[in-house]
Amino acid sequence: MPLQLYTHPMSPCSQKVRIVLAEKALTWDKVDIDLPSKENLSTEYLKLNPAGVVPTLVEDGKPVVESSVICEYLEDRYPDPRLRPIDPHQTSSMRNWMRHVDNKLHPSCGALQWPLVMADKLKRLPAEEQDRIMATVPERPRRERQIRLLKMGYGAPDVVDAVRVYEKTISDLDVLLGEQKWIAGDDFSLADAAMAPYFQTPYQFGWREWYESRPNVADWYARCRDRDSYEAGVGADFSASKLEELQERGKTAWQKIQALLKTARSKTA
Repeated sequence: MPLQLYTHPMSPCSQKVRIVLAEKALTWDKVDIDLPSKENLSTEYLKLNPAGVVPTLVEDGKPVVESSVICEYLEDRYPDPRLRPIDPHQTSSMRNWMRHVDNKLHPSCGALQWPLVMADKLKRLPAEEQDRIMATVPERPRRERQIRLLKMGYGAPDVVDAVRVYEKTISDLDVLLGEQKWIAGDDFSLADAAMAPYFQTPYQFGWREWYESRPNVADWYARCRDRDSYEAGVGADFSASKLEELQERGKTAWQKIQALLKTARSKTA
């Protein structure tokens, strides 16, 4: 049986797994999960993924959850072409960057993206129904963050923290990529596959000057986008009309982000 991936086109966690699948030229079946409708919280899906998140990979009827775990699973299961460095030090660097993505950059991306694309359907519901649905989010930190973003939008404190995390990540990467071609060394690795989708967010919402002002990061992301795996795993889901719509949505948000960036940069100057 082919691999199955439960996914959503705008989920960066799903995108990074799709990049790895494409890098390894694996055949897989797509199962779309409607995140704005909270299909990820259905009883059926929670049996596969008790955290109620995407992606979930299923092979031979067995689910594999957590995107970084899935990426390493695919590397172990299908080692050619290699996406994990041979050098142990570079492997540790790869995993530290993947950990940074999971623990810091992912919730920050959620804070910036969720109010713009995931909250629409919920906001159309009565307040009591919104509360009922949000109460079913299994993990308390994620549940509380999404409630704040639903109620407060870009006024939520999570947005302030998200801008700081993104700004530091971009700055740190620019220094690193001035010394080497890819995040974990001179070869594309799981670290690049994990990081690149989180730059799709500023790309699609028209906030590109945020990273384009850092030449090493801009060059790295352009090279990521030029890979066939990025087009297959990410780019193919964004038509010209879809990007135009997202950039329109992102205009007001970018004004708020710029104000927060000005404050963040003044504190580090």
